[in-house]
Amino acid sequence: MDNTKRNRLNRIRTALLLLIDIVLINLSAYAAIVLRVEFVFWHARLLGFFDTLIICAVPCTLITLFVFRVFRLYSSRWEYAGEKEMLNIGYASVCAAAFYYTFALIFKCDLPRSFPFLFAMLLFMCVAVSRFAFRHSVNDRKSQRRNSHKKRTMVIGAGTAGAMAIREFDDNPASSNKVVCLIDDDPSKLHTRLRGVKVVGQRKHIADAVEKYDVEEIIFCIPSASPAARNEILEICSATGVTLKTLPTLSQLADGEVTLQHVKNVSIDDLLGRTQVCTDNSAIAKKVSGKTVLVTGGGGSIGSELCRQLAALRPATLVIFDIYENNAYDIQMELKKKYPELDLVVLIGSVRDERRVRYVIEKYRPAVVCHAAAHKHVPLMEDSPAESIKNNVFGTYNVAKAAGDFGTSLFILISTDKAVNPTNVMGASKRLCEMIVQSMNGRNNTDYIAVRFGNVLGSNGSVIPLFKKQIAEGGPVTVTDKRVTRFFMTIPEAVSLILQAGAYAKGGEVFVLDMGSPVRIDDMARKMIRLSGFEPDVDIKIEYTGLRPGEKLYEELLLKSEGLQKTDNSLIYIGHQLIYTPEQIEEKMDALRAVLYAENQVVRNCMLSLIHEPEDKMYSEIPIASDAVEYIEA
Repeated sequence: MDNTKRNRLNRIRTALLLLIDIVLINLSAYAAIVLRVEFVFWHARLLGFFDTLIICAVPCTLITLFVFRVFRLYSSRWEYAGEKEMLNIGYASVCAAAFYYTFALIFKCDLPRSFPFLFAMLLFMCVAVSRFAFRHSVNDRKSQRRNSHKKRTMVIGAGTAGAMAIREFDDNPASSNKVVCLIDDDPSKLHTRLRGVKVVGQRKHIADAVEKYDVEEIIFCIPSASPAARNEILEICSATGVTLKTLPTLSQLADGEVTLQHVKNVSIDDLLGRTQVCTDNSAIAKKVSGKTVLVTGGGGSIGSELCRQLAALRPATLVIFDIYENNAYDIQMELKKKYPELDLVVLIGSVRDERRVRYVIEKYRPAVVCHAAAHKHVPLMEDSPAESIKNNVFGTYNVAKAAGDFGTSLFILISTDKAVNPTNVMGASKRLCEMIVQSMNGRNNTDYIAVRFGNVLGSNGSVIPLFKKQIAEGGPVTVTDKRVTRFFMTIPEAVSLILQAGAYAKGGEVFVLDMGSPVRIDDMARKMIRLSGFEPDVDIKIEYTGLRPGEKLYEELLLKSEGLQKTDNSLIYIGHQLIYTPEQIEEKMDALRAVLYAENQVVRNCMLSLIHEPEDKMYSEIPIASDAVEYIEA
């Protein structure tokens, strides 16, 4: 709107308010006299009160209008009026009444002594009602214009968070939501209203309410809900096919204030039914603060989160070592921005390169080494098993040995549940890595540990980004087998537990993280399709492709030979394992070196034979697979 049009509208608005006030001023004066004589009109005429009103009408109306102007009753934006504007109306009414009565006294006109009090009260009421009626009219027109483009929204939860969300949607011009109904399981709230919106049912009524009220979006507003209740309600909501959003949990919503920024799309994380774990990293901080820390594979999914959480613990120097420069650059830029005071060193190199690894560790002498560098993609490692040995096994050996040689206090190997009874090359390589670090414990003052956990949500190569891409392309979504289950954990949660396990380290342990209940991949795929607004097997097909080479139906976190020992954290356990001597590990390494350039099947057989662990004794001479022996001898 241009200035000329805006000024014209302002003049029209002011003129309208002036006309209304002229009527209200004289009406209030007349009503004050009528109230004073208790509606006995002939008595008011007899005493000359009505004649006085006629004499005072013009001059007192002009005086009152002037008073109103002084108190800015014509320049205020009444569509945004609040307490201050109400006070101005009150002050203006009292002043106008005083001037009115004073004028009558000066010109010896008869008015009752109670007139100024009654007039002030009535004038205040009339003007206030007129102004707020104006405000309601303007806002109602704006609301209608806004609501015509807003999404019809259902809010789950008629509590404090729900009320705050509705207020935010109503008051915030940037909001694109209009709340049309509420759902709450509390029977006492049924059919009540919250900020004008009706509670129409409980969770079992969600689907019916979506259809009845033509709901386009559902917002879950119960931050205090238990994981089980939250998961059940979100499952019901996702089945409706409408857009689903949620507030964070109470642990994430610490400030207690709901804004549009807090409302987020429901992700697969919300539907996994896990409780988000918040751990205390103060214990590991004692081992990190003021010291040098090295993270290998620091640009990867786990490695970069390790860097983020370690940077917050104020190390003297954080060294990031990675072969892939793009990832390393990304985490470098992120940490420089967030922790400008941090002494950050980013180095490019491969853990396969023994001389490069030893040079870096000798130069920076890290007190803590977190070894996250590894090849992790199961099918790719089946096709290139020797690369898994070079990078995972010998890479771990190089880093672990250099750490011990140059005075590292704590070495943490990031392992995997696939190291348990592995049926694939990647899992076998990680089990060998666990053997290596356990065998090195006790040779020097370094505490060597491994931390074993399952899949992490959103990591590079995980199934969730693949499903998202397939859904975006219109399907089909490919699942290897309907029965496949996996353990899942968020990346920040996993890393926080890794660091806490480091605080419990005494040397030689394989820590096992409690991953909760396993998740059926088929169920996850269907949930993701529904979250995207589609119906599985109708809009987006699900195809079962069969297990890939080396893939299991389910993962395990413990070997048969392992028991569990509790730690102070209920989500971290210690597995009791067979520990090999350095000499026995060297034999295994020699066997691996001999088959590095053999055929894939020979390499696989050799690896699987090397990780076979007897259950009846701590160590036995385990023969290397016959085809591997033949290759070595040749």
